[in-house]
Amino acid sequence: MEFSLSELNNVLGDVKNLGEVGEDIFSFKNVSIDSRTVSRNDLFIAIKGKNFDGHSFLPEVLKKGVKSVVIKKGMQKFLPRDFPCWVVNDTLEAFQKLTLLKRKKLNIPLVAITGSVGKTTTKEMIGEVLKKIGRIKLSHSNFNNEIGVGLTILATDQEDKVLVLEMGMRGLGQIENLSKFSEPDIAVITNIGTAHIGLLGSRKNITHAKCEISKFLNPKGVVIIPANDQILEEILKEYWKGRVIKVELLNIENQKENFKRDDNLRGFYNPSNKTILIEENTFEISFEGFHNASNFLFAYAVAKELGIDFLSFNKFDFVSLGGRNKILKSAKTTIYDESYNASPESVKACIKSLLEKPRNKFLIFGSMQELGKESEKYHKEIFNLINNSDIQKCLFICDKKNERIYTNYLKDKKKFLVLNHIKDVPNEINKSTKKGDSILIKGSRCWQLEKIIELIN
Repeated sequence: MEFSLSELNNVLGDVKNLGEVGEDIFSFKNVSIDSRTVSRNDLFIAIKGKNFDGHSFLPEVLKKGVKSVVIKKGMQKFLPRDFPCWVVNDTLEAFQKLTLLKRKKLNIPLVAITGSVGKTTTKEMIGEVLKKIGRIKLSHSNFNNEIGVGLTILATDQEDKVLVLEMGMRGLGQIENLSKFSEPDIAVITNIGTAHIGLLGSRKNITHAKCEISKFLNPKGVVIIPANDQILEEILKEYWKGRVIKVELLNIENQKENFKRDDNLRGFYNPSNKTILIEENTFEISFEGFHNASNFLFAYAVAKELGIDFLSFNKFDFVSLGGRNKILKSAKTTIYDESYNASPESVKACIKSLLEKPRNKFLIFGSMQELGKESEKYHKEIFNLINNSDIQKCLFICDKKNERIYTNYLKDKKKFLVLNHIKDVPNEINKSTKKGDSILIKGSRCWQLEKIIELIN
């Protein structure tokens, strides 16, 4: 899918130094921001980031034979005097404008996902479920900011039937911006939790930030949200006047209850065989836990919107990503690797799943970040949950600054050991566990707990 000169001029303004180059050959196969991978048929945009400035790589880019580049005003010194280029005030904004141009040219359904927890797992589930339609393009890994979302859209081609994007944020206005240059057709808000409360100050502000995903949603589109969250429902009305689907997951024991007439899409989860009953169809999923069954319900809702018909029985084997839903079995223990990141909600969900396991249960828990003044409160809530459970032992890792606070709180709770470096964890857990025990590993990204997994027996 090419970008023509006239399309680019409409978005970026007129190209400079076109000279005698024929307009008929002045088109580009793709847009690139990486000097290492740019090809001669790409349009290169010099973006300035935190750790690099694309303008400094322009000599390298020119050696690869590109026909034109996009640069910031004042950076012409990096180019030959007559080299064709677009000169703009902000190259990141230019990148986003070209991303939107590509999105409009694709003319395929776009699903955007945000939420405090479960975004990536839900995205992967949606991608797997939608394979019935054909080839699905998913945002890679943690490509959920203004650069990553843009690169995903630009890497999508005409063979892809649906584009599924994850959208993250670290402040108000960021998801609105992602929505602006992607124009979703379906928006999913998995939940509103306390992740980033240290940055945004309150759950209400977090809700506003997540609801921004609907600002540039297709007016004929739909927002899919969890049921029974009144704050989310009320704030969403400020942003979105269109259709809303509310999903609700219940335990299988609730199946025969008489529910009041409403529009909620309900699923019933049976943890004994990891099946979910949804609208007369049964789904068996490979991921364990109520929280993953809830994530699947969002995937079902998206698939239904896109016209997928399911069988009476359906089985899905989802691929575990690093530090999420990963089960590692050794001759001695079973490790449940949830090390990628942690928030109060995700830690509680993983503990609930751990408690369903047989034999002795152990938890390696790295402290949660970005909780601001609420940090101590949320950690103590989880300590109390652990203390009142049948978890045998919890190794809690925190920095030296907070070690005394938490040590004092836990001094009469014998199942806790407070550490401040992950190097001390393997020895402690190895001498505590026996054959057949289960170990959950959960903590914020800064602890890099995945590094200790291979050292655990």
